[in-house]
Amino acid sequence: MPAPTRIIPRRAVISWILYDLANVIFSMGVISLYFSLFVRAEVGSERADSLLGRISALSMGIMFCLSPLLGAMTDRARKRMPFLVWATLICCACTALIARGPFMVSAILFIIANGGYQAGVQFYDSLLPDVTTEENRGRINGIAVGLGYTGSYIAVGVGFWMSRTHAAFPFADYFLFVALAFLALAFPCFVFVGEIGNPHPREIFTWRAVTESARQTLHTLKSGDKYPGLLRFLLGRAFYTDAINTVILFMSLYTVNVAISTGLTKENGEQKAQLVLMSAITAAIFGGVIWGFVVDRIGPKKTLTIVLSGWLATFVLASFVGFLHLHLGWLFVVACLAGICLGGTWASDRPLMLRLTPPDRVGEFYGLYGMVGRFSAVTGPLLWGATTWLTVEQGHMPVVRGEAFAILSLLAMMLVAFTILRPVSDEARDWKALGAIAEA
Repeated sequence: MPAPTRIIPRRAVISWILYDLANVIFSMGVISLYFSLFVRAEVGSERADSLLGRISALSMGIMFCLSPLLGAMTDRARKRMPFLVWATLICCACTALIARGPFMVSAILFIIANGGYQAGVQFYDSLLPDVTTEENRGRINGIAVGLGYTGSYIAVGVGFWMSRTHAAFPFADYFLFVALAFLALAFPCFVFVGEIGNPHPREIFTWRAVTESARQTLHTLKSGDKYPGLLRFLLGRAFYTDAINTVILFMSLYTVNVAISTGLTKENGEQKAQLVLMSAITAAIFGGVIWGFVVDRIGPKKTLTIVLSGWLATFVLASFVGFLHLHLGWLFVVACLAGICLGGTWASDRPLMLRLTPPDRVGEFYGLYGMVGRFSAVTGPLLWGATTWLTVEQGHMPVVRGEAFAILSLLAMMLVAFTILRPVSDEARDWKALGAIAEA
Protein backbone atom coordinates (compact mmCIF):
# COMPACT_ATOMS: atom_id res chain seq x y z
CA MET A 1 0.00 0.00 0.00
CA PRO A 2 1.25 3.55 -0.67
CA ALA A 3 2.41 5.52 2.34
CA PRO A 4 -0.26 7.86 3.70
CA THR A 5 0.11 11.54 2.87
CA ARG A 6 1.61 13.44 5.78
CA ILE A 7 -0.60 16.30 7.01
CA ILE A 8 1.38 19.38 8.06
CA PRO A 9 -0.70 21.92 10.04
CA ARG A 10 -0.78 25.40 8.54
CA ARG A 11 0.10 26.94 11.90
CA ALA A 12 3.32 24.88 11.94
CA VAL A 13 4.32 26.22 8.52
CA ILE A 14 3.46 29.82 9.49
CA SER A 15 5.35 29.53 12.77
CA TRP A 16 8.42 28.14 11.00
CA ILE A 17 8.30 31.06 8.55
CA LEU A 18 7.96 33.52 11.45
CA TYR A 19 11.26 32.30 12.88
CA ASP A 20 12.93 33.27 9.60
CA LEU A 21 11.49 36.76 10.04
CA ALA A 22 12.73 36.84 13.64
CA ASN A 23 16.32 35.91 12.90
CA VAL A 24 16.48 38.34 9.97
CA ILE A 25 15.75 41.15 12.45
CA PHE A 26 18.95 40.13 14.24
CA SER A 27 21.07 39.55 11.15
CA MET A 28 20.09 42.85 9.53
CA GLY A 29 19.81 44.99 12.64
CA VAL A 30 22.92 43.74 14.45
CA ILE A 31 25.26 42.00 12.00
CA SER A 32 24.64 44.00 8.83
CA LEU A 33 24.03 47.48 10.17
CA TYR A 34 24.22 48.68 13.75
CA PHE A 35 27.00 46.62 15.30
CA SER A 36 29.34 47.76 12.51
CA LEU A 37 28.23 51.37 13.06
CA PHE A 38 28.71 50.87 16.82
CA VAL A 39 32.29 49.70 16.17
CA ARG A 40 32.87 52.68 13.87
CA ALA A 41 31.59 55.07 16.55
CA GLU A 42 33.84 53.50 19.19
CA VAL A 43 37.16 53.13 17.30
CA GLY A 44 36.93 55.43 14.25
CA SER A 45 36.50 54.82 10.51
CA GLU A 46 40.12 53.84 9.75
CA ARG A 47 40.21 50.98 12.29
CA ALA A 48 36.57 49.88 11.99
CA ASP A 49 36.94 47.53 8.98
CA SER A 50 39.90 45.55 10.27
CA LEU A 51 38.66 45.37 13.89
CA LEU A 52 35.13 44.34 12.89
CA GLY A 53 36.65 41.69 10.63
CA ARG A 54 38.64 40.20 13.51
CA ILE A 55 35.66 40.21 15.90
CA SER A 56 33.40 38.53 13.34
CA ALA A 57 36.10 36.03 12.35
CA LEU A 58 36.60 34.94 15.97
CA SER A 59 32.87 34.36 16.46
CA MET A 60 32.55 32.42 13.24
CA GLY A 61 35.72 30.45 13.94
CA ILE A 62 34.21 29.13 17.16
CA MET A 63 31.03 28.11 15.34
CA PHE A 64 33.07 26.52 12.54
CA CYS A 65 34.45 24.08 15.10
CA LEU A 66 31.12 23.45 16.84
CA SER A 67 28.65 23.26 13.92
CA PRO A 68 29.25 19.68 12.71
CA LEU A 69 29.42 18.37 16.27
CA LEU A 70 26.15 20.08 17.20
CA GLY A 71 24.51 18.76 14.05
CA ALA A 72 25.57 15.17 14.72
CA MET A 73 24.35 15.46 18.32
CA THR A 74 20.89 16.64 17.20
CA ASP A 75 20.58 13.46 15.13
CA ARG A 76 20.97 11.52 18.38
CA ALA A 77 18.33 13.57 20.24
CA ARG A 78 14.64 12.75 20.40
CA LYS A 79 13.84 16.31 19.23
CA ARG A 80 15.84 19.14 17.68
CA MET A 81 13.60 21.90 19.03
CA PRO A 82 15.28 22.21 22.48
CA PHE A 83 18.56 23.02 20.72
CA LEU A 84 16.84 25.79 18.76
CA VAL A 85 15.21 27.19 21.91
CA TRP A 86 18.46 27.42 23.87
CA ALA A 87 20.44 28.88 20.96
CA THR A 88 17.79 31.60 20.54
CA LEU A 89 17.68 32.42 24.26
CA ILE A 90 21.48 32.78 24.41
CA CYS A 91 21.47 35.04 21.36
CA CYS A 92 18.71 37.27 22.71
CA ALA A 93 20.18 37.58 26.22
CA CYS A 94 23.61 38.64 24.95
CA THR A 95 22.19 41.00 22.33
CA ALA A 96 20.17 42.82 24.99
CA LEU A 97 23.39 43.64 26.88
CA ILE A 98 25.52 44.98 23.99
CA ALA A 99 26.64 48.63 24.33
CA ARG A 100 25.90 48.73 28.07
CA GLY A 101 29.51 48.61 29.24
CA PRO A 102 33.11 48.79 27.99
CA PHE A 103 33.67 48.16 24.29
CA MET A 104 35.56 44.92 24.94
CA VAL A 105 32.59 43.52 26.89
CA SER A 106 30.26 44.45 24.02
CA ALA A 107 32.59 42.73 21.56
CA ILE A 108 32.51 39.53 23.65
CA LEU A 109 28.72 39.72 23.93
CA PHE A 110 28.46 40.10 20.15
CA ILE A 111 30.69 37.04 19.64
CA ILE A 112 28.42 34.93 21.88
CA ALA A 113 25.18 36.38 20.47
CA ASN A 114 26.32 35.75 16.91
CA GLY A 115 27.29 32.21 17.88
CA GLY A 116 23.80 31.60 19.27
CA TYR A 117 22.24 33.06 16.14
CA GLN A 118 24.39 30.93 13.81
CA ALA A 119 23.66 27.75 15.77
CA GLY A 120 19.95 28.58 15.74
CA VAL A 121 19.94 28.99 11.97
CA GLN A 122 21.52 25.54 11.64
CA PHE A 123 18.87 23.92 13.86
CA TYR A 124 16.12 25.88 12.10
CA ASP A 125 17.28 24.76 8.64
CA SER A 126 17.24 21.11 9.74
CA LEU A 127 13.52 21.46 10.56
CA LEU A 128 12.70 22.09 6.87
CA PRO A 129 11.63 18.44 6.27
CA ASP A 130 9.17 18.71 9.18
CA VAL A 131 7.18 21.57 7.62
CA THR A 132 7.39 20.75 3.88
CA THR A 133 6.99 17.95 1.38
CA GLU A 134 9.09 17.27 -1.71
CA GLU A 135 6.37 18.88 -3.87
CA ASN A 136 6.16 22.23 -2.03
CA ARG A 137 9.63 22.54 -0.51
CA GLY A 138 10.84 25.22 -2.89
CA ARG A 139 7.72 27.36 -2.47
CA ILE A 140 7.58 27.15 1.33
CA ASN A 141 11.30 27.80 1.69
CA GLY A 142 11.12 30.66 -0.82
CA ILE A 143 8.19 32.25 1.00
CA ALA A 144 10.08 31.93 4.29
CA VAL A 145 13.11 33.62 2.74
CA GLY A 146 11.05 36.37 1.11
CA LEU A 147 8.72 37.13 4.00
CA GLY A 148 11.58 36.69 6.42
CA TYR A 149 13.26 39.70 4.89
CA THR A 150 10.33 41.85 5.98
CA GLY A 151 12.06 41.57 9.36
CA SER A 152 14.69 43.83 7.87
CA TYR A 153 12.06 46.55 7.43
CA ILE A 154 11.48 46.31 11.16
CA ALA A 155 15.20 46.39 11.99
CA VAL A 156 16.05 49.26 9.64
CA GLY A 157 12.81 51.17 10.23
CA VAL A 158 13.16 51.22 14.01
CA GLY A 159 16.81 52.20 13.67
CA PHE A 160 15.91 55.02 11.28
CA TRP A 161 13.27 56.30 13.72
CA MET A 162 15.71 56.19 16.63
CA SER A 163 18.35 58.07 14.64
CA ARG A 164 15.85 60.84 13.89
CA THR A 165 14.62 61.20 17.48
CA HIS A 166 17.97 61.13 19.32
CA ALA A 167 20.98 63.44 19.03
CA ALA A 168 23.33 60.44 19.39
CA PHE A 169 22.14 57.02 18.25
CA PRO A 170 20.98 54.95 21.30
CA PHE A 171 22.79 51.71 20.48
CA ALA A 172 21.94 50.06 23.83
CA ASP A 173 18.21 50.69 23.41
CA TYR A 174 18.29 49.45 19.83
CA PHE A 175 20.03 46.18 20.68
CA LEU A 176 17.51 45.60 23.49
CA PHE A 177 14.66 46.08 20.99
CA VAL A 178 16.23 43.56 18.59
CA ALA A 179 16.56 40.98 21.37
CA LEU A 180 12.93 41.31 22.46
CA ALA A 181 11.58 41.29 18.88
CA PHE A 182 13.64 38.20 18.02
CA LEU A 183 12.35 36.31 21.05
CA ALA A 184 8.69 37.30 20.57
CA LEU A 185 8.57 36.29 16.89
CA ALA A 186 10.51 33.07 17.48
CA PHE A 187 8.17 31.85 20.23
CA PRO A 188 5.42 30.41 17.93
CA CYS A 189 8.00 28.16 16.27
CA PHE A 190 8.91 26.72 19.67
CA VAL A 191 5.25 25.91 20.37
CA PHE A 192 3.59 24.93 17.09
CA VAL A 193 6.21 23.20 14.91
CA GLY A 194 5.77 19.49 15.44
CA GLU A 195 8.74 17.29 14.60
CA ILE A 196 8.57 13.80 13.19
CA GLY A 197 11.18 13.05 15.83
CA ASN A 198 13.83 10.40 16.21
CA PRO A 199 12.32 6.97 17.01
CA HIS A 200 15.70 5.72 18.27
CA PRO A 201 17.21 8.49 20.44
CA ARG A 202 20.61 7.99 22.01
CA GLU A 203 22.55 9.68 24.77
CA ILE A 204 23.71 13.22 23.96
CA PHE A 205 25.42 15.07 26.79
CA THR A 206 28.13 12.56 27.65
CA TRP A 207 31.76 12.41 26.63
CA ARG A 208 31.09 9.16 24.78
CA ALA A 209 28.30 10.79 22.78
CA VAL A 210 30.53 13.74 21.88
CA THR A 211 33.39 11.54 20.70
CA GLU A 212 31.05 9.27 18.69
CA SER A 213 29.47 12.32 17.02
CA ALA A 214 32.91 13.70 16.16
CA ARG A 215 34.05 10.35 14.73
CA GLN A 216 30.90 10.06 12.65
CA THR A 217 31.42 13.52 11.17
CA LEU A 218 35.06 12.74 10.32
CA HIS A 219 33.96 9.46 8.71
CA THR A 220 31.40 11.32 6.59
CA LEU A 221 34.05 13.76 5.36
CA LYS A 222 36.49 10.95 4.54
CA SER A 223 33.81 8.98 2.66
CA GLY A 224 32.21 12.02 1.04
CA ASP A 225 32.61 10.52 -2.44
CA LYS A 226 29.94 7.98 -1.44
CA TYR A 227 27.44 10.85 -1.15
CA PRO A 228 27.21 12.17 -4.74
CA GLY A 229 27.86 15.88 -5.04
CA LEU A 230 28.18 16.48 -1.28
CA LEU A 231 31.81 17.52 -0.94
CA ARG A 232 31.79 19.53 -4.15
CA PHE A 233 28.68 21.41 -3.04
CA LEU A 234 30.12 22.09 0.42
CA LEU A 235 33.38 23.37 -1.08
CA GLY A 236 31.56 25.58 -3.57
CA ARG A 237 29.27 26.86 -0.82
CA ALA A 238 32.28 27.87 1.25
CA PHE A 239 33.37 30.21 -1.54
CA TYR A 240 30.05 31.81 -2.44
CA THR A 241 28.94 32.29 1.16
CA ASP A 242 32.39 33.77 1.79
CA ALA A 243 31.55 36.56 -0.63
CA ILE A 244 27.90 36.96 0.41
CA ASN A 245 28.44 37.04 4.19
CA THR A 246 31.27 39.53 3.80
CA VAL A 247 29.33 41.95 1.63
CA ILE A 248 26.41 41.79 4.10
CA LEU A 249 28.76 42.59 6.98
CA PHE A 250 30.47 45.54 5.28
CA MET A 251 27.69 46.94 3.08
CA SER A 252 26.74 49.72 5.48
CA LEU A 253 30.34 50.84 5.99
CA TYR A 254 30.92 50.91 2.22
CA THR A 255 27.77 52.94 1.66
CA VAL A 256 28.71 55.47 4.35
CA ASN A 257 32.20 55.90 2.91
CA VAL A 258 30.88 56.28 -0.64
CA ALA A 259 28.45 58.93 0.62
CA ILE A 260 31.21 60.83 2.42
CA SER A 261 33.42 60.71 -0.69
CA THR A 262 30.64 62.47 -2.62
CA GLY A 263 30.50 65.32 -0.10
CA LEU A 264 27.81 64.17 2.35
CA THR A 265 28.30 64.26 6.12
CA LYS A 266 28.75 61.10 8.18
CA GLU A 267 25.22 61.45 9.56
CA ASN A 268 23.74 61.82 6.06
CA GLY A 269 25.86 58.89 4.92
CA GLU A 270 24.44 56.67 7.68
CA GLN A 271 20.92 57.62 6.63
CA LYS A 272 21.77 56.78 3.00
CA ALA A 273 23.15 53.43 4.17
CA GLN A 274 19.78 52.64 5.72
CA LEU A 275 17.96 53.56 2.51
CA VAL A 276 20.34 51.42 0.43
CA LEU A 277 19.73 48.50 2.76
CA MET A 278 15.97 49.04 2.49
CA SER A 279 16.31 48.77 -1.30
CA ALA A 280 18.19 45.48 -0.93
CA ILE A 281 15.58 44.21 1.53
CA THR A 282 12.68 45.00 -0.79
CA ALA A 283 14.37 43.20 -3.66
CA ALA A 284 15.19 40.21 -1.42
CA ILE A 285 11.54 39.84 -0.37
CA PHE A 286 10.35 39.53 -3.97
CA GLY A 287 13.44 37.56 -4.94
CA GLY A 288 12.96 34.92 -2.26
CA VAL A 289 9.31 34.29 -3.11
CA ILE A 290 9.82 34.23 -6.89
CA TRP A 291 12.96 32.10 -6.76
CA GLY A 292 11.11 29.61 -4.52
CA PHE A 293 8.63 28.92 -7.32
CA VAL A 294 11.52 28.67 -9.78
CA VAL A 295 13.15 26.02 -7.57
CA ASP A 296 10.03 23.82 -7.74
CA ARG A 297 9.90 24.40 -11.50
CA ILE A 298 13.51 23.80 -12.67
CA GLY A 299 15.20 22.42 -9.55
CA PRO A 300 17.50 23.94 -6.92
CA LYS A 301 20.78 23.39 -8.79
CA LYS A 302 19.82 25.24 -12.00
CA THR A 303 18.30 28.01 -9.90
CA LEU A 304 21.47 28.40 -7.86
CA THR A 305 23.58 28.58 -11.03
CA ILE A 306 21.47 31.47 -12.36
CA VAL A 307 21.64 33.26 -9.01
CA LEU A 308 25.44 32.98 -8.79
CA SER A 309 25.70 34.52 -12.26
CA GLY A 310 23.72 37.46 -10.91
CA TRP A 311 26.15 37.80 -8.02
CA LEU A 312 29.07 38.09 -10.45
CA ALA A 313 27.41 41.07 -12.14
CA THR A 314 26.58 42.61 -8.76
CA PHE A 315 30.17 42.56 -7.51
CA VAL A 316 31.52 43.99 -10.76
CA LEU A 317 29.13 46.95 -10.56
CA ALA A 318 29.78 47.46 -6.83
CA SER A 319 33.54 47.70 -7.41
CA PHE A 320 33.03 50.23 -10.24
CA VAL A 321 31.23 52.54 -7.79
CA GLY A 322 34.42 52.81 -5.71
CA PHE A 323 36.97 52.80 -8.50
CA LEU A 324 35.20 55.25 -10.82
CA HIS A 325 33.65 57.45 -8.10
CA LEU A 326 30.19 56.83 -9.50
CA HIS A 327 27.20 58.67 -8.09
CA LEU A 328 25.75 57.25 -4.88
CA GLY A 329 22.59 56.35 -6.82
CA TRP A 330 24.44 53.43 -8.41
CA LEU A 331 24.61 51.79 -4.99
CA PHE A 332 20.81 51.56 -5.04
CA VAL A 333 21.12 49.56 -8.28
CA VAL A 334 23.76 47.36 -6.66
CA ALA A 335 21.53 46.90 -3.62
CA CYS A 336 18.55 45.79 -5.71
CA LEU A 337 20.66 43.28 -7.64
CA ALA A 338 22.18 41.99 -4.40
CA GLY A 339 18.73 41.65 -2.80
CA ILE A 340 17.35 39.63 -5.71
CA CYS A 341 20.40 37.37 -5.64
CA LEU A 342 20.36 37.07 -1.86
CA GLY A 343 16.76 35.87 -1.84
CA GLY A 344 17.58 33.43 -4.62
CA THR A 345 20.64 32.04 -2.87
CA TRP A 346 18.82 30.96 0.28
CA ALA A 347 15.71 29.91 -1.68
CA SER A 348 17.78 27.43 -3.68
CA ASP A 349 20.72 26.24 -1.60
CA ARG A 350 18.73 25.00 1.43
CA PRO A 351 16.60 22.66 -0.77
CA LEU A 352 19.71 21.63 -2.71
CA MET A 353 21.45 20.63 0.51
CA LEU A 354 18.41 18.60 1.54
CA ARG A 355 18.49 16.84 -1.85
CA LEU A 356 22.09 15.79 -1.08
CA THR A 357 21.27 14.65 2.48
CA PRO A 358 20.30 11.15 3.73
CA PRO A 359 16.97 11.41 5.60
CA ASP A 360 18.35 9.94 8.83
CA ARG A 361 21.36 12.28 8.99
CA VAL A 362 19.79 15.69 8.39
CA GLY A 363 21.26 17.23 11.55
CA GLU A 364 24.80 16.04 10.81
CA PHE A 365 24.74 17.10 7.16
CA TYR A 366 23.24 20.50 7.96
CA GLY A 367 26.02 20.79 10.54
CA LEU A 368 28.51 20.40 7.70
CA TYR A 369 26.44 22.86 5.66
CA GLY A 370 26.68 25.31 8.54
CA MET A 371 30.37 24.56 9.08
CA VAL A 372 31.40 25.73 5.62
CA GLY A 373 29.26 28.83 6.09
CA ARG A 374 31.11 29.59 9.33
CA PHE A 375 34.47 28.99 7.64
CA SER A 376 33.58 31.44 4.91
CA ALA A 377 32.45 33.95 7.52
CA VAL A 378 35.92 33.68 9.08
CA THR A 379 37.95 33.98 5.90
CA GLY A 380 35.79 36.60 4.18
CA PRO A 381 35.99 39.31 6.88
CA LEU A 382 39.69 38.57 7.36
CA LEU A 383 40.27 38.90 3.62
CA TRP A 384 38.31 42.17 3.51
CA GLY A 385 40.13 43.47 6.58
CA ALA A 386 43.54 42.46 5.21
CA THR A 387 42.79 44.09 1.84
CA THR A 388 41.69 47.38 3.40
CA TRP A 389 44.64 47.28 5.82
CA LEU A 390 47.09 46.96 2.92
CA THR A 391 45.41 49.49 0.65
CA VAL A 392 44.14 52.08 3.15
CA GLU A 393 46.20 51.85 6.33
CA GLN A 394 49.51 50.92 4.65
CA GLY A 395 49.02 52.14 1.08
CA HIS A 396 47.22 55.36 2.10
CA MET A 397 44.55 54.93 -0.55
CA PRO A 398 41.14 56.57 -0.08
CA VAL A 399 38.90 54.29 1.99
CA VAL A 400 36.40 53.84 -0.84
CA ARG A 401 39.07 52.70 -3.31
CA GLY A 402 40.50 50.25 -0.78
CA GLU A 403 37.04 48.80 -0.24
CA ALA A 404 36.59 48.50 -4.01
CA PHE A 405 39.71 46.31 -4.12
CA ALA A 406 38.19 44.25 -1.29
CA ILE A 407 35.04 43.75 -3.40
CA LEU A 408 37.22 42.41 -6.24
CA SER A 409 38.52 39.75 -3.86
CA LEU A 410 34.90 38.72 -3.23
CA LEU A 411 34.30 38.57 -7.00
CA ALA A 412 37.20 36.12 -7.28
CA MET A 413 35.62 33.94 -4.58
CA MET A 414 32.32 33.87 -6.45
CA LEU A 415 34.04 32.86 -9.69
CA VAL A 416 35.72 29.95 -7.91
CA ALA A 417 32.37 28.82 -6.45
CA PHE A 418 30.68 29.00 -9.86
CA THR A 419 33.36 26.76 -11.35
CA ILE A 420 33.32 24.19 -8.54
CA LEU A 421 29.53 23.77 -8.54
CA ARG A 422 29.03 23.19 -12.27
CA PRO A 423 29.14 19.33 -12.13
CA VAL A 424 26.82 19.01 -9.09
CA SER A 425 23.47 17.34 -9.84
CA ASP A 426 20.22 17.66 -7.88
CA GLU A 427 18.71 14.40 -9.16
CA ALA A 428 16.95 12.32 -6.49
CA ARG A 429 19.20 9.83 -4.70
CA ASP A 430 18.46 6.21 -3.83
CA TRP A 431 19.56 6.55 -0.23
CA LYS A 432 18.90 2.92 0.65
CA ALA A 433 21.38 1.74 -1.98
CA LEU A 434 23.88 4.52 -1.28
CA GLY A 435 23.65 3.83 2.45
CA ALA A 436 24.69 0.23 1.89
CA ILE A 437 27.66 1.44 -0.17
CA ALA A 438 28.65 4.00 2.46
CA GLU A 439 28.67 1.36 5.19
CA ALA A 440 30.86 -0.91 3.11
